[in-house]
Amino acid sequence: MKTAGHSEATTRRGLELTPFRGLRYDPDRVGSLSSVTSPPYDVVVRPDGLHHLQSADPHNIVRLILPQAGTPSAGTEQASDTLRRWLAEGILVADPAPGLYVYEQRDGEGMLQRGIIGTLRVTEPAEGVVLPHEDVMPPVVADRAALMRATRANLEPLLLTYRGDGATAGDPARTNTGTASGAEAGTASGVGAGTAAEVIERTASRPPLLATTTEDGFRHRLWSVTDPADLARVQADLAGRQALIADGHHRWATYRRLRLEHPSPSPWDYGLVLLVDTARYPLRVRAIHRLLHGLPVADALDAVDGLFRVRRLDVPLPRAQAALAEASRAGNSFLLAGDGAFHLLDRPDPKLLARTVPADRPAAWRSLDATVLHATLLEHVWRVPEDSPAHIAYIHDTAATVEKAERDGSTAVLMHPVREEVVRDLARQGVTMPRKSTSFGPKPASGLVLRALEI
Repeated sequence: MKTAGHSEATTRRGLELTPFRGLRYDPDRVGSLSSVTSPPYDVVVRPDGLHHLQSADPHNIVRLILPQAGTPSAGTEQASDTLRRWLAEGILVADPAPGLYVYEQRDGEGMLQRGIIGTLRVTEPAEGVVLPHEDVMPPVVADRAALMRATRANLEPLLLTYRGDGATAGDPARTNTGTASGAEAGTASGVGAGTAAEVIERTASRPPLLATTTEDGFRHRLWSVTDPADLARVQADLAGRQALIADGHHRWATYRRLRLEHPSPSPWDYGLVLLVDTARYPLRVRAIHRLLHGLPVADALDAVDGLFRVRRLDVPLPRAQAALAEASRAGNSFLLAGDGAFHLLDRPDPKLLARTVPADRPAAWRSLDATVLHATLLEHVWRVPEDSPAHIAYIHDTAATVEKAERDGSTAVLMHPVREEVVRDLARQGVTMPRKSTSFGPKPASGLVLRALEI
């Protein structure tokens, strides 16, 4: 089907978002919604994650998404038993009617994001409907698949983005950086009647099903959309569109694996997602930094001598980051830290890049900082295996990366974030970026709405 008026429409089946009966915590059976929610599983387990949530509350969602047991199989069985018990005890209750869910996140700095949660038809990358931009690690997919098989549930939504036709909700730069207040300005304007954006904004003007504030300061609100006419408007608007996986590559790969395991039609043909229109609500795009265990900064600098320009910066972290951002406008650049100072690497030797960066990829991929870091610095200069946790850690928090490097005598490699349009353009070409190239957010909280496949 070819839908006129959508810039991403092609001759294909587009996004097929369907309503479902959401599972939600009964607020009368838990201490508070904030005490039972969690960031996505991969945020909790990362080096700068929130491990304390394992014991935060007896009903915290981490007991389902990250069960703790002696073996992986015992963990998945434990999660399945826990989910069944919570359903039997009324801790989790299914909503009475199928619906889509409008979801809002807001912080204290003016950041506002709204999207819609539903079950999305699972497609293969070749269909060009849902575009991945990063490779996945098979052991992680196997772990998530075992958990979903055991629980027969989608326990947390993936974060996907699409480009709608409406105006942005306020100033895009402000929404991305959160440097001004009043982010609701314009949220009711610039949307056409009958679009998903119009349904989302109109729904968000009503009292929500739930509202809570999590420990990171974000306020969350959720509404259900059950009116058949509104559901039809959302589905028609999305039918010709294309989505980019912003967060959840491993879980999407898990959806694909489980769909192939079950003859169609089946509930496994669909997976739980949050879709955000980034023409209206641009995401924050942040870098993911590297911590190189056992590599002192002095050794890292000696190895790049003559291959990059190196400048020592005896300045606070914010000023060092500003220098990195400025250098990034001209080409590949990185900040090294771990010895009490910052060292700006830029202007790599073109002959070095020609020798180390694969030439069979688009120019935009070859020029990525993550490409140069992994193909040139890690593989050829520093000889650090990118898949070995003993040698490298991937950390989102900038200050934490620096502190860990200084404490351990290691090297922190600080990155500058990639723009969303670069990620999307590469994904459209079927080109995946190096692993952990970028971090989109804010990510949806886990525990606000779940999907059980048999309900």
